[in-house]
Amino acid sequence: MPGTGGRRAGWWVVGAVALAAAAAAYDPDGVRKFARLRVEVRRMEAENARLATENGALAREAKALRGDPAALERAAREELRFVRPGERVYWLGGDGGAP
Repeated sequence: MPGTGGRRAGWWVVGAVALAAAAAAYDPDGVRKFARLRVEVRRMEAENARLATENGALAREAKALRGDPAALERAAREELRFVRPGERVYWLGGDGGAP
């Protein structure tokens, strides 16, 4: 019976659709919940990609700070506001973070 395999597969599809319809009838909010969760998954995937990019940039910066004295000095000056002895600093911005 060469044609029975195709019919059997068709019944599996019908059964799966019937099962999905029964589940939707049992929990009417299930479809809406599924749609909300799918949107949330997409949002989280986008956030994950953004964080992976940021993580890569931070890894490159950490590598530079370990091996490049100029990068270390730049970071100390920018982030910690370090000044060499004898230098004068003029604050032109109003960020309120002046020492």
